[in-house]
Amino acid sequence: MGKLTTHVLDTMHGVPAQGVRIELHRITDEGRLLLRQTHSNRDGRCDEPLLQGQDVQQGTYELVFHAGDYFAAMGVRVPEPRFVDQITLRFGVADPSENYHVPLVVTPWTWSTYRGS
Repeated sequence: MGKLTTHVLDTMHGVPAQGVRIELHRITDEGRLLLRQTHSNRDGRCDEPLLQGQDVQQGTYELVFHAGDYFAAMGVRVPEPRFVDQITLRFGVADPSENYHVPLVVTPWTWSTYRGS
């Protein structure tokens, strides 16, 4: 069975982003369903997979990273409103038996993602 994991890297400071609030939602015909809320650990990862085994289902998901709050807690001065604040990544799971790793590389001014291994 597959799993869903994430990792947050703060490239402004060159460190894993510790303490980023992360939400996982499943997108259904009825709307967004919050499945989980957690925070990144000192390695920028979650302590356990966001989903694994039978909980990984084919469909559309969203990860919401509260990056603006993270950078504010780090003492980074940015104008209000924040240019990068809550980052929403919508992605699909086509094969629930595969592993889906969705990392975030972020600064207060830019972000990127990719499907990792």
